[in-house]
Amino acid sequence: MSGMSGMSGMSGMRVRSPGRTAPASVANTPVHYINGVMPVMDQNRYFHGLLDEFEARYSGRGGEFRYDAQSWYGSDYDKLWLKSEGTVGTSGRFGDGDHEALYDHAISRYFDLQTGVRVDIDSGPTRAWGAVGVQGLALYFFDLEATAYFSDRGAAARLQGSYDILLTNRLILQPQAELNFYSESDRARGVGTGLSDIDAGLRLRYEWRRKFAPYIGVTYSGVFGQAAAMARSANTTVHNVNFTFGIRTWF
Repeated sequence: MSGMSGMSGMSGMRVRSPGRTAPASVANTPVHYINGVMPVMDQNRYFHGLLDEFEARYSGRGGEFRYDAQSWYGSDYDKLWLKSEGTVGTSGRFGDGDHEALYDHAISRYFDLQTGVRVDIDSGPTRAWGAVGVQGLALYFFDLEATAYFSDRGAAARLQGSYDILLTNRLILQPQAELNFYSESDRARGVGTGLSDIDAGLRLRYEWRRKFAPYIGVTYSGVFGQAAAMARSANTTVHNVNFTFGIRTWF
């Protein structure tokens, strides 16, 4: 995590006890300076991609496919972060399409500040938002994201969290939840004021390889308040519990 930036810089340091000299093999090793500055590991640039959810969901009412992916490029302190998620129903309609491009800056050992844009692109009307939030590891190593959005249509907020429970070194149980709030309703996109929708799940994955983990689980998706009234008038599902299976991978 970028929040560990405060630790990664120490890997580029060598501590020498008072009164002792470095071994000749170390003392004679040439150091290649960059612009007159000794290189430090936390200034290196890296790329990381995570396909956190790539899954099929089934219930008595039908099924859908869902994905949730993110990637970043940069150093321990500054990154470009891209996020995308969405669903595809049995009708082939693409919904819940949320795509974000964010500048990310480490503000503490465990949290980053993120700011940028969000664009809702799917089978419904397109909406654009400004975004600002935090992402990182909360107390007891909960993965946490809290983001506020703003546009000429009002404001919105999203709170996401997950936690890995290691049953064994490779078998991991992950509870997860995402809550979305809006200050104004948008009937064209099926969102209402206040708490509009929740997507949550309990997934059990097995890390066959560290970068490849199939999983099964139970997921819940529901809409509330005005969004629920809109769903009922459109004769669509308000609350849905699904059997879920998919894969999680990163590189």
